[in-house]
Amino acid sequence: MPHPLTPTTGREDRAAGVLLAAACGDALGVPYEFAPRLGQDSVPGMIGGGLGPYAPGEYSDDTQMAVCIARALAGADGLPLRDTRVLDAVADHFLHWRRSGATDIGNQTRAVLDSALETADPHGTAAALLRTSRGLHRDGGRTAGNGSLMRTGPVALHTVDDAGTTAESARLVSDLTHADPLAGDACVIWCEGIRHAVVHGTFDGVRAGVGLLPAERRADWNTRLDAAESAEPHTFGSNGFVVTALQAAWSAITRTPLTDGGTGHLRSSLEAAVRAGDDTDTVAAIAGSLLGARWGASAVPDEWYAAVHGWEELTAGGLVDLALRIGR
Repeated sequence: MPHPLTPTTGREDRAAGVLLAAACGDALGVPYEFAPRLGQDSVPGMIGGGLGPYAPGEYSDDTQMAVCIARALAGADGLPLRDTRVLDAVADHFLHWRRSGATDIGNQTRAVLDSALETADPHGTAAALLRTSRGLHRDGGRTAGNGSLMRTGPVALHTVDDAGTTAESARLVSDLTHADPLAGDACVIWCEGIRHAVVHGTFDGVRAGVGLLPAERRADWNTRLDAAESAEPHTFGSNGFVVTALQAAWSAITRTPLTDGGTGHLRSSLEAAVRAGDDTDTVAAIAGSLLGARWGASAVPDEWYAAVHGWEELTAGGLVDLALRIGR
């Protein structure tokens, strides 16, 4: 199947790439999740299997949850994400997903969503999720997993010309299931990276995103990004943790040479993200959302475009259309 996208502008192409490249990274990483780590000379492929088991080219919960957010934002009708109606729509899509085909769902996300399914909240679905998520964090649970970072890409498209509002929205959507400030910080940094890449066509937004964090946490995050830029992706093991997941993804992007143009860098970076090992689909999905924002949907290899598909029969063209509907 040929790659059908003919973007009107470079910016539109880059916006279209956010969901699509994340889904491609997800599907590329699915077969290798928690399996023995691939060697540096191994080339991962969309061969399916994994924890699903998944069909070749099928993406997992990383993209499924991003689609939930994207659908809510595509129907937001200009309202900000902090509006109760929009945040409730995100939460409602999460619960629909939980009831109707969630696969490979993370333990923390499952606990929060299942609690909301069991108890009604007169203030709305989002309030129910936030109450449970914040309660888990307050009570000392391990709440800094990578489950909110993996899905955060669509948030950056909703207010793509406003860094401050994007940062606020990223933290709020993270809090729905992952109330640890580390998870929120990671989503703020990555969303600013994506937002900036869509608008300006560079990776500079990741560092700029650190400036949107509380002042007392900026030095630590700059140190973490420095470490990612100086070590290979597999160095950041146990990447179910949001910090190491972000570091592995950033390492895969920044340590892959910019020698083959957008398509070459996107492909090689996602392969490097998969070779990080451990939570391979999630690290590659995280990397993919930023790579797609930088290089655009047109940089996605044709064979990946033809193969990628998943929940509710959403294929590459549908992911592109959904991403563009958010901005419009």
